[in-house]
Amino acid sequence: MRRHPPSRHVLAFGLAALAGMVDALGLLKLGGLFVSFMSGNSTRMAVGIATQPALAWAAIGLIGAFVGGVFAGALLARAAGRWRKQAVLGLVLALLTMAAALAGSAGDGLTLLMAAAMGAVNNVFQRDGEVSIGVTYMTGALVKLGQALASTVTGGPLLGWVPHLLLWLGLVAGAVAGALLFGRMDLGALWVACGWCVLLLLWSAWLGPLPRPDRLA
Repeated sequence: MRRHPPSRHVLAFGLAALAGMVDALGLLKLGGLFVSFMSGNSTRMAVGIATQPALAWAAIGLIGAFVGGVFAGALLARAAGRWRKQAVLGLVLALLTMAAALAGSAGDGLTLLMAAAMGAVNNVFQRDGEVSIGVTYMTGALVKLGQALASTVTGGPLLGWVPHLLLWLGLVAGAVAGALLFGRMDLGALWVACGWCVLLLLWSAWLGPLPRPDRLA
């Protein structure tokens, strides 16, 4: 994250909080499956194949929706050029709004839209066509946190570990908020997630387009 200016760190922390909130809502609704943590869903799928086929199919559907969201977001990012952050966030907002509008339904389309939104949001931060900051999964952030701490104690940057910690804390804080909101609003809390996404989109718009050449994505 050191290559990104502080203003974009704020956006990353906010996106991690959004991912934590949406994933907590999905987890509580689905009773053990996730809408953004596909490593967990992959394990649940494998266990389901061996013990509970219905669980495996549910996990497969979420994984497919997530990958579809990544695919759509990547295509949109390519088309939007220097405005890709704003375009991708617009797509995420649209998917979350459709999910929120279905909050009272009993179908699977709602959680699939949530998974697609979480897939798409990973296209906000890219470098050379690949994800530069993962905002829906924190294993990489925790690995980098440990590495940065090791660098600090061996003479490296004193605070180089802080952004990775804040990214993880952003997701945790969002998940706590999502769990609290679910107890009061069920999946109607998706409207709160939509409102948060609007704020992030406005912040991204204030930051403006990516610089030329595109090296600070």
